[in-house]
Amino acid sequence: MTKGLLHHIELYVSNLEQSVTFWGWLLEELGYEPFQKWDGGQSWKLENTYIVFVQAEERFLDIAYHRCRVGLNHLAFHATSREHVDNMTKKLEERGVKILYKKQHPFAGGQQHYAVYFEDPDRMKVELVAPELQGSVVEKTQK
Repeated sequence: MTKGLLHHIELYVSNLEQSVTFWGWLLEELGYEPFQKWDGGQSWKLENTYIVFVQAEERFLDIAYHRCRVGLNHLAFHATSREHVDNMTKKLEERGVKILYKKQHPFAGGQQHYAVYFEDPDRMKVELVAPELQGSVVEKTQK
């Protein structure tokens, strides 16, 4: 059943070519496949959900995105494990991607939240989160 699940997310970007390079690599690493491509846009799909990137019109580029304004703050994706987070962190660094909260990494979200936080070309925050460990404090309190 897909009721309530996200169908798609559409993001307008300042530079489609840069965003396609950044997001295409990341999404394909996470199991997404190229889905649609047209002049001014491209999307990737995983099962029933797809993410669309569209080139913003020139007249709207004078107002830069900032995650602390009203609107989208960040996108968070599931990782398969802590090792997956570690491997992706290395790959992100090799690609010159800005890792956020480096002093607290990989526990910037707390001791039970193993994740890497980073920025896309428009400085939108992206997060890759490992599953919680069996027997964690959080899991014990939910039983």
